[in-house]
Amino acid sequence: MTVPVPTPRDEPEPTSASEPGRGPSVASVVPDEPPPELRFRRALKLGTALRALWEARHTVSSLAVRDLRSTYNQEILGVGWALLQPFTLMVVFTFLFNRVGKVNTGGVPYPLFSYIGLVPWTFYANSVQTAGLSLVNQPLLNKVYAPREVFPLSEVVVAGVGALCASLALGVLFLFEWTAPASTSYWVLPLIVILVGFTVACSLLAGAVTVYLRDVRHALPLVMQLGLFLTPVVYGLRELPVAYRAPYCAINPLGAVIDGFRECVLYGRAPSFAYTAIAAVSTVAYLLGTYLIFKRLETGFADVS
Repeated sequence: MTVPVPTPRDEPEPTSASEPGRGPSVASVVPDEPPPELRFRRALKLGTALRALWEARHTVSSLAVRDLRSTYNQEILGVGWALLQPFTLMVVFTFLFNRVGKVNTGGVPYPLFSYIGLVPWTFYANSVQTAGLSLVNQPLLNKVYAPREVFPLSEVVVAGVGALCASLALGVLFLFEWTAPASTSYWVLPLIVILVGFTVACSLLAGAVTVYLRDVRHALPLVMQLGLFLTPVVYGLRELPVAYRAPYCAINPLGAVIDGFRECVLYGRAPSFAYTAIAAVSTVAYLLGTYLIFKRLETGFADVS
């Protein structure tokens, strides 16, 4: 008795893309990238981002304290180094520009005239330069759960402490010149707000761009040196033609801020309302624009840095 052997079921042979006349293989129909409607797009909500930043304010202070301790620990002069930079520049500029260039100071001693401009400039320059490196090779970037802007902001706080220490030497200069600050010095407060806002804007931009363009690390010191002479620090805003002052204050709000410091502290006059208003509006635009750019770029900080 013979047992019937089951015959295999006729099944279609697998198609191959290499055989002519065959249909496309499964691998050939897989797209190279997802369709646009399936791509991830991060929704940036300004209010949510600002609330998260406010909740992380203690992280900013902790990072600032850590940087201050690491900077001035085991140093003889300590925070005295913070006032050495503007004081040294003041001495150099006094001999160069006052002796040779004869800068018009309006009857104010040139050491006071230059130092009151060097303090805010030093705060701005130190903030931007250190904030530009705050996200590069940052070991805490993937260890601290906080908005990425806390790292540049902590550098601004550190520079602010240095500027506060440097401003104490201004009282010594007033005693040395046998004069006193004018009664209109209370106008310094709104000018400080504009100064801090513009400094934060530039610091956020420098920190975000440096992560992707490492050449900015070498360019920032050169830009700061050039900006020292393009900003009315060693000379006054009145040295510029009248037609250029308003556009200049819009591009560089530091011009209006430094001029306002001199007007209210040295000359006993209120700062120019037009120039201060232009600087304030420009600072708000700078701050909003750079913050949006920072939040757009921060998704790749951990991978690139």
